[in-house]
Amino acid sequence: MPNMVNAELYVYTAADNILGDASLMPFLPVTLASEGHTLDTSGLLDTGSSVNVLPYSMGIRLGAIWESQPILTELGGNLARFEARGLITQMQVGRFDPVRMVFAWTKADDIPLILGQVNFFIEFDICFRRSRLEFEIKSKS
Repeated sequence: MPNMVNAELYVYTAADNILGDASLMPFLPVTLASEGHTLDTSGLLDTGSSVNVLPYSMGIRLGAIWESQPILTELGGNLARFEARGLITQMQVGRFDPVRMVFAWTKADDIPLILGQVNFFIEFDICFRRSRLEFEIKSKS
């Protein structure tokens, strides 16, 4: 039976304690699952990112094998110099039903998990209220 959760509220969290309020970002706690492995982490909600991006070490912790994943086209911006592979996982957000997430798994490791347009923002609706340091998430289903 599907979950009947309508919406969940989250608060912005500090990316860097030195900068105070300027470093507060919309990080969403999630659980990723793949190949019989699970990983509790947080993803940065990034409306400007075309795709979801998974750092290299997270893919390894999920049991993925780099050479077994399909090669993707190049990423842009700061990640353009890194090769990326495709990786599909299950992702649990709060009390919502798990959803399938497609990631550009990159060799970069000095980045956060990025939740972008394809396909995080296809699966969830987000209402950002930065002035109140909160965001609300709703599942599309």
